[in-house]
Amino acid sequence: MAEETVPQNTTPAAPPPAPPATAAAPPTAEPAPHEIKIKVRKPKQRSCDEKDAKGKLCAGHLKRWYDYPKEVQDKIGKETEIYRCEFCKTLYKPDPKQLPHSYTLRY
Repeated sequence: MAEETVPQNTTPAAPPPAPPATAAAPPTAEPAPHEIKIKVRKPKQRSCDEKDAKGKLCAGHLKRWYDYPKEVQDKIGKETEIYRCEFCKTLYKPDPKQLPHSYTLRY
């Protein structure tokens, strides 16, 4: 087999020059804080009825939310029964006509 030979006195290629400092990207703007939308569930409602800008229905499943952040707690109260859509994150208070689901499985 033939062996390849590499010249001994070659210098490595120089790295490409850095772009000039004046061509820096503009700073990105912080997104505005998301407004928390709170709705009241309709009787026996299990999916989200929120519509987007095009009028398309979200239809995400409403899940019980137990450990919500402090800013939500300040708005709805401590240890409140609250539900959140799995897609659009809209909050729903329970239906006032239904019994609360908290502590329903007591023996």
